[in-house]
Amino acid sequence: MAETANIAKMAEILSKGIFGEFLWNRVGPHDRNWTCEETEKHKVPTHPSDVVFWYEEPYSQARTYINCDLKSYKKETITSEKVKGAIKSLANSLECAEKSQSWQSEYTHEHVAQNICGLLFIYNHDGKFDADFAKRIEGVRSEDLNIPKGSKLVVLSPADIFWLNNVKDEILRMRGGEELPPRSQCKFFYPHLSKKKNVKLEKAPAATLEMLTSSWIIMQYSMLPDAPKNDFVIFYRKRGYEQAEFLYLIDCLMHYQVLVSGNKVIIKVLDPHQSASAKFKLAIDEYTERCGGGEIGRILSNIEFSQMTTVTQTFSEVEIGMRDE
Repeated sequence: MAETANIAKMAEILSKGIFGEFLWNRVGPHDRNWTCEETEKHKVPTHPSDVVFWYEEPYSQARTYINCDLKSYKKETITSEKVKGAIKSLANSLECAEKSQSWQSEYTHEHVAQNICGLLFIYNHDGKFDADFAKRIEGVRSEDLNIPKGSKLVVLSPADIFWLNNVKDEILRMRGGEELPPRSQCKFFYPHLSKKKNVKLEKAPAATLEMLTSSWIIMQYSMLPDAPKNDFVIFYRKRGYEQAEFLYLIDCLMHYQVLVSGNKVIIKVLDPHQSASAKFKLAIDEYTERCGGGEIGRILSNIEFSQMTTVTQTFSEVEIGMRDE
């Protein structure tokens, strides 16, 4: 039993490190089982909350609460049956969390509007899972799950966690090398959109679930306290096979006024294709020509493009066990 508990603890330790760096907040007790509100329907007496995080939504007045199911599996145990079962269980817990006064009293703040979401965090603790994770969730349809209207359930695969953990480590490495300032001088970037305005420009600094599962994560920062956060680092998940993908990225950054004279812009790629740097330079040249050169060309030529340092998180079961003693 102790060995099983130590393996489960790995996912908790990893999630705390990752989401803390993305400015999520932990709330309430962890490893808590709470009473099911639909026992006949769900066929269980309780639901688990391994950990609950919250962050402010940038485009609404709501606060998002994320009920997490943290799994730590070795390669052989990441099966379709087990993953689908975990998804169904988490969906059921969301249905009950919406109704449970006891859950909400322990995990949510009464004075704000709330969104309650579910996150299934699947960490491969032996680092050997190399199959197509999408096949593990084939046939899972949201309409077949008990997900409340307006809520969502997100599954982070081992590959997703590997990516997010590397972004977290790159942020820490850059901060340690004084390339990034302290957390208090950083936030994640949410521009005004045509149909949605960022209503919490200084009060919603965290990376949302939508950003963490997208193709890039944009951090906005200032090296000076209390100064406007006009510098940016973009963590780019794709590998850079085609020039066209960099043209699209540049176009988005131009549209949202990230690429402005005086702004420092860094693009970090985890596992770039061998030609990614050359493709990026060609995209810069083409975009500059399209815009007629001049100031645009100078802004684009100042973008820093580099590879991230790849890390693989490993744990010792013995060391984790000693932490609990």
